[in-house]
Amino acid sequence: MLQGTCLSEALQGFLSLALGEAELQDSEDGAESEDQQGDGNTVDNGDEDGAVEGPRVLGDVSLARQPERTYPRTLPELGLHCGVPNLPFLVSSFLYDQTHPEPLPDGSATPPCPPVQSVKVYHSAAATFYAPSDISGIGGMRRERIRATPSWFKGPARYDCVFAENDSTVEGFRGLHAARVRTFLSFKSGGVEYPCALIQWFSPVADEPDELTGLWVVEPDFDQDNRPFYGVIHLDSILRLAHLIPVFGNAILPPDFHQSESLDAFKTYYVNKYADHHAHEIAF
Repeated sequence: MLQGTCLSEALQGFLSLALGEAELQDSEDGAESEDQQGDGNTVDNGDEDGAVEGPRVLGDVSLARQPERTYPRTLPELGLHCGVPNLPFLVSSFLYDQTHPEPLPDGSATPPCPPVQSVKVYHSAAATFYAPSDISGIGGMRRERIRATPSWFKGPARYDCVFAENDSTVEGFRGLHAARVRTFLSFKSGGVEYPCALIQWFSPVADEPDELTGLWVVEPDFDQDNRPFYGVIHLDSILRLAHLIPVFGNAILPPDFHQSESLDAFKTYYVNKYADHHAHEIAF
């Protein structure tokens, strides 16, 4: 049933991987060139996911190779551009958590944001994690591309959802958060560079998965003014992509409803643990 030898198959796999990396680099370079000539909406044609060769690690998330060049370079201006005017406050809270072992006491005011330099914005990040039960490399490693771009293939925006670590001592989804990435960014403070993600939080609606489906149900968080509740987290807190399915209920969707509106149009969502084997292992 096999064609060729084990050696020929290994060589073919190595060539496919090498060509795939080259095409990914070319597509990102081409997208950046188009971004400089166009309206700032990068079209990233890189691979969605795939097997990764190399040493086995539990997980790693890294930003795209090149930052976007059309975004503001200060936190206040970037916050206004993204529709999150309290971005400096979110960064201040993030930096306090990064530099202090104990969280702020309840009711305490967050210290002013320290000086921040070299603010950069990215439209994607790559999550590499150990998933031997899915399509993976020899070491069991797999890579997924997480998107946060205002235009996907010259169409509507695409802001992916992710699993973010909450409590590493608790198994399954109880130790995770579901979040939607608004943008990826990095900045320097105190001589340290911080790769981060601006995310919108989702919270479980119950303490147990749904009895009928076995899936956790989450809802987007909003503040007192009914605006999305955002946060800034370190890139190391992100585990991988998450797939959220709307709880449709009895509502009838209009004929012109577009799939890009799915994560904005519904009140609650299922956390899909059947997306692949690795998702089933971590989202039960």
